[in-house]
Amino acid sequence: MTETTPEEETPPTPLLEPAEGVPDVIETEEQLAAMAERFAAGHGPIAADAERASGFRYGQATYLAQFKRAGAGIALIDTDALPDLSSLNAAFGDAEWVFHAASQDLPGMRDLGLTPASVFDTELAARLLGWPKVGLAAVVERELGFALAKEHSAQDWSTRPLPHSWLVYAALDVEVLLDLRDGLHAHLVEAGKLEWARQEFEAVRTAPPPEPRVDPWRRTSGSHQIRDQRGLAIVKSLWEARDKDAQRRDVSPGRVLRDAAIVAAAQARPASLDALLRVREWQSKGTKRRAPHWYPAIEAAMALPDRELPPKRGPRGDGPPQPRMWREKRPDAAARLAHARDDVTALVERHDVPAENLLQPDALRRCCWEYRGGGEQWIRDFLAGRGARPWQIDLLAPMLAESFDAAEAESEADASED
Repeated sequence: MTETTPEEETPPTPLLEPAEGVPDVIETEEQLAAMAERFAAGHGPIAADAERASGFRYGQATYLAQFKRAGAGIALIDTDALPDLSSLNAAFGDAEWVFHAASQDLPGMRDLGLTPASVFDTELAARLLGWPKVGLAAVVERELGFALAKEHSAQDWSTRPLPHSWLVYAALDVEVLLDLRDGLHAHLVEAGKLEWARQEFEAVRTAPPPEPRVDPWRRTSGSHQIRDQRGLAIVKSLWEARDKDAQRRDVSPGRVLRDAAIVAAAQARPASLDALLRVREWQSKGTKRRAPHWYPAIEAAMALPDRELPPKRGPRGDGPPQPRMWREKRPDAAARLAHARDDVTALVERHDVPAENLLQPDALRRCCWEYRGGGEQWIRDFLAGRGARPWQIDLLAPMLAESFDAAEAESEADASED
């Protein structure tokens, strides 16, 4: 009998519509109250998802929130019409919320007044299981055998009214989450990783908001090409003017003025509006029309005294120098890092978990650099201070302690030979 090749395997079944159809979008307080009653009477976990208008609107506001619960069905909520959903907290109670990539949706949920008591993250579960593809469509296909279309993932969800095909897409995202959660839960139990997952899920749920970026204008795409301070001042001035304008208009900054136009202006350093309009990146119809609006920002940057120009490099973080410099500055730290990297790689392969989910590279470098003795307990305290979860500390601390001891022994042997 001929064996079936991967190419001959049964293709996944296209999932075209939720089993119970697509519900009407909830747009009024009365409809929201009725939905709350249904979900309070339902049972089991609650599937949750959110749709934003990234790349279209200024911020990361949620424009559609989707939920599903056994016994309650699917709910699609227009959060532009209903920006306060805090009334749902009582209806949801202490039920577990199921997300795919919870870290993306939780901030928006909090902005809506929603505070889940616990979460299950199907993307994070797939990562901990060592699955090579962790996008929702890939995980659904692997676990449930369905083909989930993702063609509407990058739409402008602030559009009103929302097209029916978009609502089908949004409803399907929560349609599959509860079954997906059950399957992944079973895999985590089988792999002995359920407690790892619980700790990771709670860390995501309770994560504080990120700190504001220092000098966010330095992230302008292509700005690394600008090497002089006057050019950087133009980047900064245009970026700030664009950000203010984008926020006022609630439009994505890239749609207000492209990064390429900002960088081109910084390279050209135009001495007049006419000179700016001769720059190729400023000759498209929309950019050219608004050039008089932007040129004062360039003038302001050109008029800055030298002492007020931004430095060529942004503020340096508090971390150690680049590892390539360690051998000369701190050979002991370089030896620890070399040993530790090999041992972490072995640990990753042994437990089939992505390295970044076990230990962030920055944390490993800092640990190797800052270590001055203290053995396993010092390493445990260090990792805990960096936000590592107990499961990570239990795996890493004994291994790193042995790795550091081996590096020290090797350094002593080398020194004795010299």
